[in-house]
Amino acid sequence: MRVERLTFTYPGGGSPALRDVSIEIGEGELIAVFGTSGSGKSTLVRALSGLVPHFHGGRFEGRVDIAGSDTRRVRPAELTGTVATVFQDPEEQIVLTHVAREVAFGLENLGTAPNEILPRAHHALATVGALHLVERPVSELSGGELQRVALASALALRPRLLLLDEPTSQLDPAAAESFLELVAELGIAIVIAEQRPRRVLERADRVLFLEDGRVLVDAAAAEAEKWLGRHRPAWLGLGEHHHVATPAERVCRLQNVGFSYRRGRPVVDGTSLELRRGEIVALAGPNGSGKTTVAKLAAGLLQPDVGIVELRGSAAMLLQDPGRYCLSERADEEVALGVQGDLGQARRALGAVGLAGVEARHPRDLSSGERERLALASVLVVGPDLLVLDEPTRGVDPMRKAELAALLRDEAEQRATLIVTHDEEFAAAVADRVIVMGKEVALV
Repeated sequence: MRVERLTFTYPGGGSPALRDVSIEIGEGELIAVFGTSGSGKSTLVRALSGLVPHFHGGRFEGRVDIAGSDTRRVRPAELTGTVATVFQDPEEQIVLTHVAREVAFGLENLGTAPNEILPRAHHALATVGALHLVERPVSELSGGELQRVALASALALRPRLLLLDEPTSQLDPAAAESFLELVAELGIAIVIAEQRPRRVLERADRVLFLEDGRVLVDAAAAEAEKWLGRHRPAWLGLGEHHHVATPAERVCRLQNVGFSYRRGRPVVDGTSLELRRGEIVALAGPNGSGKTTVAKLAAGLLQPDVGIVELRGSAAMLLQDPGRYCLSERADEEVALGVQGDLGQARRALGAVGLAGVEARHPRDLSSGERERLALASVLVVGPDLLVLDEPTRGVDPMRKAELAALLRDEAEQRATLIVTHDEEFAAAVADRVIVMGKEVALV
């Protein structure tokens, strides 16, 4: 499998997303793809799956050969079974309403013998630690649980090439470790585009580093790690936050709170939490443990079934998958929605999150990481007393994570901040306290 001198420009794009990219992928090789947000990582994954150019259109030069098939002449559906892909946003891949049917769907489309479909679906779910979800409606799953289901759907196809675009972004640390151990032992060709490099580096055979659509580095993992240390040190660690804030007045309090989406199945039970102005609190824990529900209760988006929630002042929450909630056709207008259309204030907020220059672009034309920062600007601009962020580093490269950590720390005294995250490194870099659903750790 190989890519030969691939240059690709999206429709209406001013410059190529990929520029003269050539790589080869060996059987059983695990290749990690790193790079800044918007560097071309996701576009490379789409090209290997055939979605570029067939789905996205645009100008395509060069050649992509997958197991003897030229992707210019073979459509993505014809590569199903040879190539399987898991994208950044699992919600965009889910088709059916129940987990078992979703994982079986691809096998049915491949014409798999009926008596093999359920055993293969169950085996794939077990492989990613999600067999207990087999009878669940997908509408009840957390973001991390949805990602496991999407992974299981891909593995059930038994592909020769597995493409993973931010596969651990919504998985808790234990699940991420388990999944990467699994894929490293599959014995098939795997390409992983990642923004959390440490775990992937430990298992990769080769590393590609992209910038502005070009491959800056294509090297064995050990050599690439040395290059990162010299030239892009943020990819090897953000460092730890050692100053613990002296919190001021209480902004939010949850006391013995309980909440259920379905009667008799509590998601949150007896949870208590205090958030004070001047401190940053990280909320961690396994997928499905109720972190996002607690965050929504704190922000006032949900009302508890039992217990008390007190909020003094205003709250703003950045939800997962912020791209799904964009309403405007320009980035600055999207941010200005929260401040009565004040474009000047919106543009200053965009600049604060590193998005100066994208004011006129459509939000859906931004990369995943850029959309995350656009959404962050949209909540910061309103100046809330309580800022709640749900997985704010998903799809964000390490350099931008460092900038986000610095921004939150610099502005910590203005508000109370609650961050739901699986990103242990980011939590260590920014938080005064880490609460792991049931226990608490103060960072000193």
